Amino acid sequence: MRLAIAMALLGLPAAPAVVWAQLAPSPDAPPVSTAPAPPPDETPVATFKVNVNLVDLFFTVKDKNGALVPHLTKNDCSVLEDKVPQTLKNFVAETNQPLTLGILLDTSGSQQRVLPLEQDAGSQFLERVLRPKDEAFLLSFDVNVDLLQDFTNSPRLLAHAMDKAEINTAGGNGAAGIPGAGGGTVPTIGDPKGTLLYDAIYLASTEKLNQESGRKAMIILTDGEDEGSRTKIAAAIAAAQRSNVIIYVILIADRAMYWSQGMGYYGYSAAKRISEETGGRLIDVGNNGQKLQAAFEQIEDELRTQYVASYTPTNTKLDGTFRHIAVQCGDGMKVQVRKGYYATAPQDQ
Repeated sequence: MRLAIAMALLGLPAAPAVVWAQLAPSPDAPPVSTAPAPPPDETPVATFKVNVNLVDLFFTVKDKNGALVPHLTKNDCSVLEDKVPQTLKNFVAETNQPLTLGILLDTSGSQQRVLPLEQDAGSQFLERVLRPKDEAFLLSFDVNVDLLQDFTNSPRLLAHAMDKAEINTAGGNGAAGIPGAGGGTVPTIGDPKGTLLYDAIYLASTEKLNQESGRKAMIILTDGEDEGSRTKIAAAIAAAQRSNVIIYVILIADRAMYWSQGMGYYGYSAAKRISEETGGRLIDVGNNGQKLQAAFEQIEDELRTQYVASYTPTNTKLDGTFRHIAVQCGDGMKVQVRKGYYATAPQDQ
């Protein structure tokens, strides 16, 4: 299933007005019941509405040698919000909590030589990581952002969709070999587009992951270059933070191609910013298949060795401001957690 993004506006407001075409039901969606509704209960019921502003943090902890640290307790860690200590309500090690996963695949011209590596390693990863209560979706991005597979628990469906992904270069292969160039239908409104990385992150966060609960992660296979997105990098990161999505960027780039074209490579710093500010990590694999396999294994280990902590902020104002978070867990330990969250009411998220 390929559904292109409709981007008909001349410019983006503060929150980019980018929308999907209407999605078909997921293959795994439950059947619709045709049974008659039960008769209404005649007894009046008093309804109480309580709005609790609870912040959930999903994070991993590593020692000074980079090894994952399991078996920590609430007494081992502390949380600061805007430098103010917070009282933890819950703290548990989560190894089996359901995982919602988005795979974002760069199919622009610059990935021509590495796409087969991504398809093979990505399919193997999904086969290993998905458990019965997990679900994942797959989208590609180049000159468009396309949903290749909606939410499913089937590694087979995801692998099939990934195998069908193709490099999108301009008609007649005119953009092949040009870093960042996409292709396909030439946009009729606005500047020409190439690799819509930031738009893809924004859409995956707001249209796919925002309504999901629990642990959510996004894995992006890309060289980190963005060409032509209407969404700015800050807005893409903010969308992921509002949806409490951890982003891992696997930086896979055929740098020799950039050098042969006499062009500089600038994807690293943007990819690092995206991953670190959302509580994920950047893993640079070059164009090495073994390093790519190892990167997926590292992500798998981290997703299965996470902690979840929750607290009610001492600052109770839901004013939409960004609150900075710091988590500390013992001397010499490094905590991988999102940099903060936006204090908005649930209905405004």
